[in-house]
Amino acid sequence: MLTPFAGTCREGRGARRSVVMLALGLLLAVGGQAQDVGVPAAVDSSAVEAPVTLDGEPATNSEAVPVPVEAAPVESAEAAEPEEATPDVGWLAIVPALLAIAAALLFRQVIVALFLGVWVGAWIVSGDVLTGWFTGLFSTIVAYILPALADSDHAAILIFSMMIGGTVGLIQKNGGTAAIVDVVTKWARSAGRGQFATAVLGVTVFFDDYANTLIVGGTMRPITDRLRISREKLAYLVDSTAAPVACLAFVTTWIGYEVGLIGDAVAKLPGYDEAAYSIFLGSIPYSFYPLLALFFVFTITLTKRDFGPMLAAERRARQTGQLFRPGSTAEAAQAESELLEPPADAPKRLINALLPIGVLVAGVLIGLWITGRAAVAEEGLEMTLQNIVGSANSYTAMMWASLASVVVAVLLSVAQRILTLEEAMDAWYAGMRSMLLAVIILILAWSLSNVNDALGTATWLTERLSGTLSPGIVPALVFLLAAATAFATGSSWGTMGILMPLVIPLAWGVLAADGLHTSGDYTHIIYSTVSAVLAGAVWGDHCSPISDTTILSSLASQCDHIDHVRTQLPYALTVGVVGLLLGTVPTGYNVPWWVMLPICAAVLFAIIRFIGQPVEDPDVVAEA
Repeated sequence: MLTPFAGTCREGRGARRSVVMLALGLLLAVGGQAQDVGVPAAVDSSAVEAPVTLDGEPATNSEAVPVPVEAAPVESAEAAEPEEATPDVGWLAIVPALLAIAAALLFRQVIVALFLGVWVGAWIVSGDVLTGWFTGLFSTIVAYILPALADSDHAAILIFSMMIGGTVGLIQKNGGTAAIVDVVTKWARSAGRGQFATAVLGVTVFFDDYANTLIVGGTMRPITDRLRISREKLAYLVDSTAAPVACLAFVTTWIGYEVGLIGDAVAKLPGYDEAAYSIFLGSIPYSFYPLLALFFVFTITLTKRDFGPMLAAERRARQTGQLFRPGSTAEAAQAESELLEPPADAPKRLINALLPIGVLVAGVLIGLWITGRAAVAEEGLEMTLQNIVGSANSYTAMMWASLASVVVAVLLSVAQRILTLEEAMDAWYAGMRSMLLAVIILILAWSLSNVNDALGTATWLTERLSGTLSPGIVPALVFLLAAATAFATGSSWGTMGILMPLVIPLAWGVLAADGLHTSGDYTHIIYSTVSAVLAGAVWGDHCSPISDTTILSSLASQCDHIDHVRTQLPYALTVGVVGLLLGTVPTGYNVPWWVMLPICAAVLFAIIRFIGQPVEDPDVVAEA
């Protein structure tokens, strides 16, 4: 079951004092900045210009491209006054996100860190250094947290997550989970095989990253526990297969969103008429980070080697049986899970687990089909599989599926007289209850994203990294920009939505400046730029402690959230740097992707082989 993520601070008073002083310094800077702001003004977009129009003609001041969109203010509740315009706060736009990330990593208090970021952001938005700290405190609830909770898509994710927790609680209480463990451990009799099975399941559930994270984490956790695989490793395997495979697969809930963004951006490029789905397919070979992240996961599991904090976590689990760091928040979840131990005489029947899980997976797919067909028919599009899945409402599908899964699990438990109706409802409630603090973290992460929108954080980052560029370097810079935006905002989808309309015209304008936009030899720049947005967004998401998918991975794996971030970060950075330097940069200068992709894979294998150290498996066959 899933866990509160509030941890205990193990840093000294000096560390606390230094961070407090840093925070005070940043907050005092609000005053000087606010005095210059006065009435909130729109973000200055003049910093992002291309020297020519999209047609290759000299650009006037009114024709400069691309022009970043003005960040929209966050809509607040009825009690709050909406912002008139995005305040031009300059570098202070990134302070809330950076402060939240630093505080979370240093103090291991994620809820406090996120709330601090929202509070400081509300203070900055107010533009009032004297009273803004006080009014901003109450604005956090009314103007940012309430809208984050009231958003229908966010509410759907929360319902789905809670219902998944209830389903897992039921199949654990009725003995279904124990039956899965018995079956899988007959084959996965070692930690290496257990990790491999987890990775394979992560790739198999490819249709949605949220569903992937919650299904794989909840299903495999009892098995990996039995094999002494650390919770940190489980969270890494879940996190590093969910988003990469969802953004690469041909038919997923991501496709409609990605193709829609690509199509809108390409429609503004004169003389470029390639279909958006074709562009997406062409970009896949250039998506070095997602491809290499999946390769790295399977290489780690097959070689049984680790390095960095993950090595320490794995050796702790293998040698001592301690699946999580002593004193971590996972201990509270472990105590909660003991309430879900099945009765001593409960039969271990595989159907009691497989049927609810099967209904969940099939229900999501059926829901995608039903909602997708309805949307395609309403829009008058061709009834193709790609259009159906791309137009589907994944949130509605997930809620339908999770409800059906709970109903099936309750009926199985009661009909076989394994549990009484009261015991079944208690197990369902216990499973949902263990999700509560994780849900709070998700809400605060979304609230911080609202603050970033109000401050124009993504627009500020875009302006800093844009300008007159060489065509070959554009994909690499776009990758870095997407990674920085996703890291600071915690949202890969938000990053794609903000950057895709900006960077595709930027790449086209840079090609036009050199007269290359009419040459078919340079379409790889467009492909690579599109892939850089997708790959950079996923990379930044993997590295960010405020990312919703990272939080869900910790939640589903019942792992301390900060421990998950600290152990995954070296792996994500390793793959990201190799993919950037040996993949994105060379291919931007016409080196074929099929040359660089194997080279990247070989370098990653060498890193694991020569830097990674083996984790010895104790004799856990008898225990399993």
